[in-house]
Amino acid sequence: MDSLSQIALGAAVGVAAMGRRTSPWKAAAWGAVAGTLPDLDVLIDHGDPILNMVLHRAETHAPFWLTLFSLPFAMAVARLNGEWDRWRRWWWAMWLALVTHPLLDATTVYGTQLALPFSDHPYGVGSIFIIDPLYTLPLLVGVAWALRAPAGHGRRANTIGLVLSTAYLGWGMLAQGWISERAEQALAAQDIHAERILVTPTAFNTVLWRVVAIDGAQYHEGFASLLDDTPAMQFDRFDRGNALAGDIGGLSGVQRIQAFSKGFWAIWEQGGQLGITDLRMGQEPAYIFRFAVAERHSPVVPLAVSRQLGSRPDLRRGIAWLWRRAVGEPLPPPR
Repeated sequence: MDSLSQIALGAAVGVAAMGRRTSPWKAAAWGAVAGTLPDLDVLIDHGDPILNMVLHRAETHAPFWLTLFSLPFAMAVARLNGEWDRWRRWWWAMWLALVTHPLLDATTVYGTQLALPFSDHPYGVGSIFIIDPLYTLPLLVGVAWALRAPAGHGRRANTIGLVLSTAYLGWGMLAQGWISERAEQALAAQDIHAERILVTPTAFNTVLWRVVAIDGAQYHEGFASLLDDTPAMQFDRFDRGNALAGDIGGLSGVQRIQAFSKGFWAIWEQGGQLGITDLRMGQEPAYIFRFAVAERHSPVVPLAVSRQLGSRPDLRRGIAWLWRRAVGEPLPPPR
C-alpha cells in the first residue's frame, strides 16, 4: 500500500495496542514510525531496475525478521519514552505495527515475500489497489479523533477506524471473488481457454475491476463493474510475444519477471529493443513495470543493466473513463 496508508495503519495499531498505558500521541507517533520502517528498503539500489523491483518487499517485509527486530526496537522506544516498566507492552504494540505492514501489502497485487527466509514466494491477493481512500480515511479519522478527543472516546473512535478499514479489506476480497466468477463464465462463453486469470481492482476503488486472462501466445484484457447491468464482459486480445522468448527467455532478468509476475508477462520488441512487461500493474498500453533487457543485433545483445521504460496512462483521460465505466456505462478502455 501507499506510504500514507501504512503510516495511518501503524499509528492506529499503536494507539489500540498501547491503550491507556501511554499518551495517545506517543503510541500514534511510534506506531507510524514502525509502520513506515519496512518500506525503507526502497532506498537500497541493487544495481538493476528489475532487481530493485523483485527484491522490494523482501526481508524487510518478512514477519520472521520483523519479529526478531521488534524486540530491540521496542526496548529502545520504551527507554526513549522513559517507560521501561512498560517495555513488554511496547513490544506488543511495535510488533503489531511492524507485521501488519506486510500483511496489508500482501492484499495488493505486487507481491510480498512473507515467508522469508524459508520461501521467496511473492504473495499478492490483489483485492485492493495500492491507493484506496476508502481504506485509508477511516484510519486517519480514527487516529485524529484519538489525538484530540477525551481518552475513552478517542480510543473507541480509533478502534472503529480499524474495524471499518479491516472490513473494507474483507469487502474487497468478496467483490474480487464475485468478479472472478463472472470473468470465468464470460471467458468460457467466448471460448477463451485461459491458463490463468488475474482479477484486480482499478485505481482508487473496489467497484471497477480489471481482468487479464492468459491464453497460450495471447492475453485478453477486460473490465467489469459491480454496477454493470449485465454480467457479460468484453475482452481485447493482445499478442504475448512468445515467439521472442527464444531470443531473451534465458536472461536472468526475464526469468525473474516471469516468476515474480506469476506468469502474467508479455515479451515485446520495439525500436530495436527487446524486453518484458509485468501485466499485473497498469492496463493496455501503459504499464509501470516494462523493462528493456536486450538490443536487436546479430545476434541479440543483452543489456548489462535493464532499462525501466514503464509509463502511466493519461491521468485526465483515465479518471474520466474510470468514473463513467465504474458506474456501469459500457465504454471501451482508453488506448
